[in-house]
Amino acid sequence: MIVKNSRWLAGLLLLAASLLVGFQSPTQGLKATWVWQTELIEDGGEKLLDFARQQGINLIYLQINRDLPNATYETFIQHAHEGGVAVHALGGDPGWALSVHKDRLLGLADWTMNYNASVPADNRFDGIHLDIEPYVLPQWETDQGEVISSWMNNMQAFLDRAKGKGLELGLDIPFWFDSYVTPEGGGLNEWLMTAFDQVTVLAYRNVVDSDHGIVSLSQDELKLADKLGKRLLIGVNTKEMPGESHTTFYGRSKEQMNESLSDLTGQLSAYSSFAGIAVHDFRNWENMPGGDGAGGSEPGGGKPDPDPGDQDQVPDADPIDRDAKVRGTYIWEANEVLQNGQEILDFAKEKHLNWLYVRLDLQQPYSAYTSFIKQASAAGIEVHAMGGHPIWALEENRAKMMKLVNYVKNYNRAVQGDERFHGIHLDIEPYVLPDWKTDSAEVIAEWTSNVDAFVRELKKDSSLEASMDLAVWLDKYKVPGEDISLSKWMIDRMDHVSLMAFRDTAAGSNGIVSVSKEEIAFADELGKPLLISVEMKESHEGNHITFFEEGSAYMEGELAKVAELLKNSPSYTGNLVHAYDYWKNAKP
Repeated sequence: MIVKNSRWLAGLLLLAASLLVGFQSPTQGLKATWVWQTELIEDGGEKLLDFARQQGINLIYLQINRDLPNATYETFIQHAHEGGVAVHALGGDPGWALSVHKDRLLGLADWTMNYNASVPADNRFDGIHLDIEPYVLPQWETDQGEVISSWMNNMQAFLDRAKGKGLELGLDIPFWFDSYVTPEGGGLNEWLMTAFDQVTVLAYRNVVDSDHGIVSLSQDELKLADKLGKRLLIGVNTKEMPGESHTTFYGRSKEQMNESLSDLTGQLSAYSSFAGIAVHDFRNWENMPGGDGAGGSEPGGGKPDPDPGDQDQVPDADPIDRDAKVRGTYIWEANEVLQNGQEILDFAKEKHLNWLYVRLDLQQPYSAYTSFIKQASAAGIEVHAMGGHPIWALEENRAKMMKLVNYVKNYNRAVQGDERFHGIHLDIEPYVLPDWKTDSAEVIAEWTSNVDAFVRELKKDSSLEASMDLAVWLDKYKVPGEDISLSKWMIDRMDHVSLMAFRDTAAGSNGIVSVSKEEIAFADELGKPLLISVEMKESHEGNHITFFEEGSAYMEGELAKVAELLKNSPSYTGNLVHAYDYWKNAKP
């Protein structure tokens, strides 16, 4: 009874304060969700608001059912505001983009404004949120320009009706809208962001970092919003999507998704426009399993992970019978191994590969990787777990690196010899961080400290190989406090390095061998293996960076020349092509 009375008193005090100053929609650290089942508020919405408290939700997009009495909305919104949750009236249909349905769109604006005018201040909606997806209309395929034109006209009519009425106006857009233009030739996204107070970008992926992850898919919209001084939320999905599992967190636990969203929030905090996260939608989110999985705290279910600080020696992977030089590639999309593992293995056989760096999704159960690695081992392919991000160079993010180490070590303890990873490969490129320009020495100091910690943790109870990617020009930098090249320091710490010698010719003053010569000399001196990595991705830094224009056959010819030119270098161990996604689609 004391607890209930305290909660009641706290709510009363908050209500009193809001009546004095008016409820303010939260503007920082938003966590939103869509609620399409309006019947959930008919009993006051206690279950919905309990979930909001548990998950830190402070903004609800609530679909409007105009048949419900105003009193139902009043009660729910009052309770939501008492809990610090803003409520936006939600509506939308693809047809609302067509002029014939303009009245339906304006009807939502009129209903919301009439409702707000008839109730006390604390019971009012804080905004209107539109979910209109005209790209699913048949007309989008036949007359896209006309659909965009009528949609913009409808939106402008809506804005003319609702602007300046004390409501925050927002809408959903997909991440891929940045390629479309208005009838006048301007950017459609720019028009929408300028017109609305808030935009939610539907970046429906379940991986934060990758070429096709949430960060990558959202960055153009965030940069545009920064320029325009607008607020963006990043939307993710929890609905089951058969055949498109990479677009949703369905199948994960709430905690697993929240961990990814926490990582996402940290990475996007540098954008002034980034306002928070929106999760689609309440019902599917609510039905996600609790804990770290339905069966326990091991990723994806099962018994809890052992304490990594109290473990036996990590067993070795079965050795691979490999006499030839390394031929390998990078698998950056974690979902590729999970969904298209056989295609990767077929490609590896076709290209005579014996080495793979594979990016891991640490929220997957160990069983997600065992079959792929077992088949790779049988084909004579070493598999090294891969992870990394520029921010992993900073000491404040060391735990992210250690999470990968602990996952791989515990995985190797749990599986058979031919299912084990052979090493862990880091791709950390801190020179893209703003801090590198302002204080590269400090970044290098933290980076080297993190690398030391990585190697110590990896080696204290395992013989897993430690490796990393290394830019060819890092030899120009010194390790703070030591008279040693940064490249030499890194090569010395690692069991092997992959040198990103991104050029499209083997010989010449600016060719692969020439730009690699300092690192090759260091590796020869230190007795460390060195792999030469080349690029197949289209590059905006110049055609000389990549084999994208020349294609696979030309690349193979140049790599053969590299092997001949470096035949007397004891450190040269083979070649890697960056990356699988680009190589498989390369010109012949």
